[in-house]
Amino acid sequence: MRSATRGAGIGYDRNFLFPEFALVNQSLMKSYRQQNRPVISYVPRVEPAPPAHALKVDGFRDVWQLRGKYVAFVLRGENFERSPTFTVAEAAQRWAMQIRQDDDIQE
Repeated sequence: MRSATRGAGIGYDRNFLFPEFALVNQSLMKSYRQQNRPVISYVPRVEPAPPAHALKVDGFRDVWQLRGKYVAFVLRGENFERSPTFTVAEAAQRWAMQIRQDDDIQE
């Protein structure tokens, strides 16, 4: 009598047991983080004034609308510092308030 685990028969056959790596194609998977990529931080642009085509958003001190997005301009010295673009006007104003607080800008 042959057992189910030995030889040809019903049961577990070692030809049907796949190693873990055979079930997932490793070349298709992305790594969790990309190696050797520099960390990019936002460096605010310095402009002489907000652009002429920018629309001032009512109810906000530093927020302007450019191409459907919201941007904050903070006067620093003789130039304006421009924020990254935001989809919400409140976020742009928070950015401006944070810049003012970090640099102790009074206006």
